[in-house]
This record gives sequence, structure tokens and C-alpha cells, in this order.
Amino acid sequence: MTFTELLKNVGYFGGAVMVCLALLSLVSVGVILDKHRRFRTASRESQNFKAEFGKFLHGGEAHALLEAAGQHQNSHTAAVVSAGVHEYEGVRKAGGDPIASLELVTSALEDSKAETMINMKKGLGFLATIGSIAPFIGLFGTVVGIINAFQSIASTGSGGMSVVSGGMAEALVSTALGIFVAIPAVVAFNNFTGKLENIHVEMNRVSSQLVNCLFKIPEVQAVKAPVMAKGAVAGTSYAR
Repeated sequence: MTFTELLKNVGYFGGAVMVCLALLSLVSVGVILDKHRRFRTASRESQNFKAEFGKFLHGGEAHALLEAAGQHQNSHTAAVVSAGVHEYEGVRKAGGDPIASLELVTSALEDSKAETMINMKKGLGFLATIGSIAPFIGLFGTVVGIINAFQSIASTGSGGMSVVSGGMAEALVSTALGIFVAIPAVVAFNNFTGKLENIHVEMNRVSSQLVNCLFKIPEVQAVKAPVMAKGAVAGTSYAR
């Protein structure tokens, strides 16, 4: 049976199932291509941003780091670092205690990481849904095709390949199409989920490096020294 002959034998329900699966396939491909582009761009820009971040860790200027982060707006690491540095610089310019800003900087980093993960996850839930329901939609088409085959037998009063071939072909094509739609969606979802785990690890790493750098700089140590000296004097006086 040719594809044209198959379409002629497909009932309304079977045709609706196939159209639904075809639309899901097109949307799935669109989401996969979009997420692939986003992940690739984020990885490339984050790799380029590493050089500027390394300079900052070895004594670079904060404004240069912020300028580099602005040039890599699609980078997940740049977004996290920019949020932390902006918070730290805001506290320092306001005349606040650099040591006391540790909690604020940490909170800003955590919020930026959560927001970045939400943005990177957009569309993955849809892929997971397609991978889960596409085989069941195909199975529904299979059941409808078998029903059509039995109706053909009932209407003719006899069996045979010429009678049931249309319904059985409709049933098998629906199942195959459902699996065909589900496989790319599941593979892409698992692939992107693994990349998300790597992105989360990278953001945690740069967050730790940024906090260690910001709160071990000379001006913070200079603030700590009088506090420690005062505590030591107080302890000595108490002992006396």
C-alpha cells in the first residue's frame, strides 16, 4: 500500500492523531534547535569570560570585570559574577562594612544562580512532556486503527488482507510515528539535563572563587585587623 492509499483509508480519528503527532514533532524540533543554540552560545561566551575573570582574581579591577560581563550577556558565569560584584560595590560605595556585606553578596549570588537556572530550563519541561505522551498518542491511533479494521470486517462480512489492510496500516503508522516523535525529545532532554548540571557546577565554582577573592582583599583585611586587635586588648584587660 502506497502512502497515498494509506491516507485514503485513514479515518478521521486516525488522521487527527497523525496531525497531532506531526505538530508535536515540529514543535519539538524547534525547541531542540533553540535550546542547542542557547547552550552553545552560553558555553562559548562563558569560556571567553573566564579570561577576564581570571585577571580579576589575580588583582584586576572590578569595573573591567563588569564591562566584560556586559559584553557576555548570554554567559551564565558572567551573570552570576556580575550580580555578586554589583552587590559588593554597592555596599562599599554606600560606606557599609565590607565584611558585613558577605551575606548580601552570597544572597545575590544565590538569586542570580536560581534565575539563570530557570532561564536555562525553559522549554525542557515541554520536551519531557512530548517524550512521555507521544507514544501514548500513537497507541491511541493504533487502537483507533484496529477498531477501523474490525469495522471493515463487520461491514463486508468477511476478512482478508484487502479488508483489514487499511486499518492495520493506520494502526502501525500511528505507533511508529509516536515513537519517532518521542525518541528525539527524550534524547535531547537527557542531553540538555546533563549540560544543566555542568552549568550549575560552573556557577557554584565561580561563586566560591568570587567570594574568596572579594573577602580576602587588602582593604577587608585592614578592617579585620583593628577588630581583632581590639578583641585581643579586651581579652587581656578582662584577664587582668
